[in-house]
Amino acid sequence: MSKYDQFWNWIKENGTDCFKLTFAEIEEISGVPVDHSFLTYKRELPEYGYQVGKISMKEQTVVFERTRN
Repeated sequence: MSKYDQFWNWIKENGTDCFKLTFAEIEEISGVPVDHSFLTYKRELPEYGYQVGKISMKEQTVVFERTRN
């Protein structure tokens, strides 16, 4: 069980092909802070049909993209 499971399920249910969320939005949805461990945990996301497209530290945003399986 991952600390981001709640967030990954939210993304899966979202169903949008490509979208951007702020760190604050991710924290609100997941219930955990976005920190360096996110870089490790993002490897779990393809199991839910998505991948991280781009992380902007300056804007504090993350782009998520549906994978083409």
